[in-house]
Amino acid sequence: MKRQVKYVLAIILCIGGIFVFSCTKKEKNAEVTETILEGKTSILVDETLMPIIADQVEIFENSYNAKITLIPESEKESILSLANNKARIIILPRELNKEELKIFKAKKIQPKSTVFATDAIAFIKYKTANDTLIVLNEVVDFLNGKQSSIKGLVFDNPNSSTVNYIKNLAHIKELPENGIYSFKTNNEVIQYVSENKGMIGVVGVNWLFQPSMKMREYVDKVAVLSVKGTTNNEYVYPSQENIATRKYPLARDLYIINCQGYEGLGMGFSSFIAGEKGQRIILKSGLAPIRVPSRIIRTRKQIETNTN
Repeated sequence: MKRQVKYVLAIILCIGGIFVFSCTKKEKNAEVTETILEGKTSILVDETLMPIIADQVEIFENSYNAKITLIPESEKESILSLANNKARIIILPRELNKEELKIFKAKKIQPKSTVFATDAIAFIKYKTANDTLIVLNEVVDFLNGKQSSIKGLVFDNPNSSTVNYIKNLAHIKELPENGIYSFKTNNEVIQYVSENKGMIGVVGVNWLFQPSMKMREYVDKVAVLSVKGTTNNEYVYPSQENIATRKYPLARDLYIINCQGYEGLGMGFSSFIAGEKGQRIILKSGLAPIRVPSRIIRTRKQIETNTN
């Protein structure tokens, strides 16, 4: 009898052990499993693009069993973080260059680049300023130390994509020491310009189209300038239409670059942000989607009238 009881207990313990081991194994697998629509991942984001990407992530997470952590950094910092495996997905206002691509070629990873929107760099001034126009050649002259009507330029970060864009435009390797002011974020630039007359801020236009509640009072105090490009005589405002048609001279494409090397959330989020729902979010933000979302129009053969 005692032997039978011991035998039954042994079976129960064995089954219990298998059950616990099975559950533990499933929990561990659940932690590491990542598909194109489920799991966890991190994405490096050029800080100038944060408002629109935060909106995209919020809708994506509400639609799927996914958790995406955004890491906002300057363009230069985010590229270094990507190379050091801080994250395997990055969102930039440009594609990776040849030197950057070599890093992933050595790791036998082929980055997949998806263009999903067009945004722009904007110049801003204190709102009571009489002049709301700016000539791009004047900016180039100022940065090259030539005589210019510009008194000072305010940037977000010495390593930012806006600084890199403007330096390439002016064909210079470093910004001049005089008349240049830099902070860390676009919000700090907007706030500074809203409180200092005569300064011209250089920011990503998305921060002006989608300001946070805290920043609205400062955005309301600045004027967005119309820009005359280097090849035409027309002043163009960075409206959604002018950005989409590239009539505005400082428009730039946005890319999500997936370096995961496997079918993970990078692939799923890229498809989402470039798909119907993601493009609608971009359209509502004031930026220009790469593909205009479809519109469904329902028609009726008869007009209904209310006889009551």
